[in-house]
Amino acid sequence: MRSYRRHRLLVPVLLCALAVLAARPTAAHKEPGSGPGTGPETGLSAEVVRLYEEAAVATQQYEAGRKQADVQRAEAQRAEALLDAQRRDIAALHEDLGRIARAQYRSSGGLPVAAHMILADSPESLMRGQHVFSQADLAVNNAISKNRRAEARLAADEAKAADRWQALERRNTQLAALKADIEQKLETARSELQGQADAAVAAGACRGAARLDQPATGFSEGDWVAPVETYELSASYGSGGARWSNRHTGQDFAVPIGTPVRAVGAGRVVKVSCGGPFGMEVVLKHAGGYYTQYAHLAALAVDQGEHVSPGQWIGQSGTTGNSTGPHLHFEARVTAESGSSVNPVSWLAARGVSL
Repeated sequence: MRSYRRHRLLVPVLLCALAVLAARPTAAHKEPGSGPGTGPETGLSAEVVRLYEEAAVATQQYEAGRKQADVQRAEAQRAEALLDAQRRDIAALHEDLGRIARAQYRSSGGLPVAAHMILADSPESLMRGQHVFSQADLAVNNAISKNRRAEARLAADEAKAADRWQALERRNTQLAALKADIEQKLETARSELQGQADAAVAAGACRGAARLDQPATGFSEGDWVAPVETYELSASYGSGGARWSNRHTGQDFAVPIGTPVRAVGAGRVVKVSCGGPFGMEVVLKHAGGYYTQYAHLAALAVDQGEHVSPGQWIGQSGTTGNSTGPHLHFEARVTAESGSSVNPVSWLAARGVSL
């Protein structure tokens, strides 16, 4: 009888356990956008960053080649001036040879010097004729040798200058082709990245963060930096225009799609959004109760709740949401929500960052 009761109690316990197990989510299941990205979009973000780095290196090499070409061009101009001087010297040598020949002809009455020596009527005339012949022969030989050396040196210098110039032109042509090829690949990758971002914004669902291997920043915890490394300032805080319902609430940084966007200071990610007028955006909370917003992104590199350090990449710039072109919209706020912004240029300046 006791055994039967134990079995009767064991059945509901097992059923409850099975229900609990069935209700628990599996470790492999994650909500969209809740974890780091590992799909093709992550690879594309990394590819854009890699191509940016390659384009920067190629541009540096190309610019260095152009500077070298300018130096080489100046050297070529100096070499050409020297070559012109050599050509004038050779022309003078030719004139000397002609003058010697004419002098010989006049002094011998039209006969060769050797014939005058044969026809000499006294030993004194013979000696004079021999001396004249020796001097003339030496002058002619020296002039001819000097002329030949000058012509050989001129030909060698011209060939050397031409070879160096042609080698430089070939190298610069190769660098220009390499630069153009990288920029074409970069443009294609940027277009694909923006296309993925537009799809995510249209769906209102952020993809997982694309974990990018960024170089060491070298910033300490209390440092403040600009939100992008290289930029041009465009629309400023408080400016008016048809694009905004009131006044512009941030500072725009004109940068190409895919440019790494940095946290201006240490903080925590309090908002990641992929819909609305700001498109794909990130909001950070900093010490002292201030917030910063980074909007119109093309990719995210952080998830909500993460802590970030100064200069850490938190996303890549784009043109999502209400945007007329690639740029980063940056705001400094006193709350996490829109409508509480302060002048971001002055806010950064107070922290030692001049834009």
